[in-house]
Amino acid sequence: MRTVQKRNILEMIHTLHQAHDEIKRNMESKQYILAQDMLSQCQECAIRIGTEIEKSEGEGFITVSHIEEYCDVLYQVHEELNGRDSVNVNKIYKTLKKYMLKIENSVKHDISVRKEIVFLPYKASMWDSLESVWQAADADQTCDAYVIPIPYYDKNPDGSFRQMHYEGDQYPKKVPITNYKEFDFETHHPDIIYIHNPYDNINLVTSVHPFFYSDNLKKYTDKLIYIPYFVMGEVSPDNEATVESKKHYCMTPGVLNADKVIVESEDVRQIYIKALTKEMGAASRSKWEEKILGLGSPKFDKVINTKKEDLEIPEEWLKIIQKPDGSWKKIIFYNTSIGTLLNDNEKMLEKMKQVFGIFKENQDKVALLWRPHPLIQATVSSMRPQLWKAYEKIVEQYRSESWGIYDDSADMDRAVVLSDAYYGDRSSVVYLYQKTGKPVMIQDSDIVI
Repeated sequence: MRTVQKRNILEMIHTLHQAHDEIKRNMESKQYILAQDMLSQCQECAIRIGTEIEKSEGEGFITVSHIEEYCDVLYQVHEELNGRDSVNVNKIYKTLKKYMLKIENSVKHDISVRKEIVFLPYKASMWDSLESVWQAADADQTCDAYVIPIPYYDKNPDGSFRQMHYEGDQYPKKVPITNYKEFDFETHHPDIIYIHNPYDNINLVTSVHPFFYSDNLKKYTDKLIYIPYFVMGEVSPDNEATVESKKHYCMTPGVLNADKVIVESEDVRQIYIKALTKEMGAASRSKWEEKILGLGSPKFDKVINTKKEDLEIPEEWLKIIQKPDGSWKKIIFYNTSIGTLLNDNEKMLEKMKQVFGIFKENQDKVALLWRPHPLIQATVSSMRPQLWKAYEKIVEQYRSESWGIYDDSADMDRAVVLSDAYYGDRSSVVYLYQKTGKPVMIQDSDIVI
């Protein structure tokens, strides 16, 4: 049985206890017809409880047999009140209480509870921020875990919604997907909901469907937990400038509305606590200390636990990676970010052209695996349409020449594990890559040969 169902049944039992008190008062004042009416209502309520328990636990369950006994007692008392001038009120009241306590104790101790946990990723490429938590929930025999990818929209400059995206078909085959249209959140009322998008309506470029904003999700769960889709890497919470620079991550609706926030380390936890306390006042510190947990990021779990031999490598990638003798070239993971492109504009485009030129000349020794940020199109096309057109031409040329790999798949970890070294912009991917122990080099768009 679900926690919410058990809680509802116990609330109904509490109501029956109150009804017994009312029945006692009616009998004491010799208002037997009113008492009989209350007895009938108690029986209807008990039958509803029994039906609910049978649906969950099956026919013949011990609690249902206790309810049947209670209903028999209700009928006997109802008949006993017919045409009577007086009855033994205390005896009847104690009998009703005895049978109700028997039902209550059985509900508490005989009915086991199954947790229901829902995961609400929006971009498949960010699934790694929830995957290891889902794996643990899925392996728990007392838990029902649902992965429900949610739709998101590109936004126009005026904030209105543009194209809708749904990536439910892009998750690993081992992950069972539930369609968001087929899951009734009000009926299910999951024990826990996990999210990895904290922005609700404040992101200028994209938005998840408004139903899945964190303030609305709180209505449908006992506990809303936010795990960031990114990692911050090594930070110093004692550095006030660092705290200030990370403040925008800490003040999102998802952080403020969640019951718990799980971040990658104790240092990052302290960043959140300091930023939130500074913004909300010293009296709020204990709240953030309880809410923010530095338990680690599932993104690290994914990178560490993924083995190269377990990867599914597309045939077209192998054609680029393999040398004529069957051995592999060195694979360089080239990562380009949104921020660098928006900050450096055409200078960044020139840097990219130079990088591609160098790797193209050395394609017999090195395979370039280019993976741009998954939201680069939605962001740049919305904020810098002309820059996007120039960028798009570079992408089209790179892909048409087919000497390097273009990775726009949902599986970022494959690129991290498959490659031999990282080259590209500063981003949260760098911190993940460092966990592998492989070389990392940051590109500088000011250096163009």
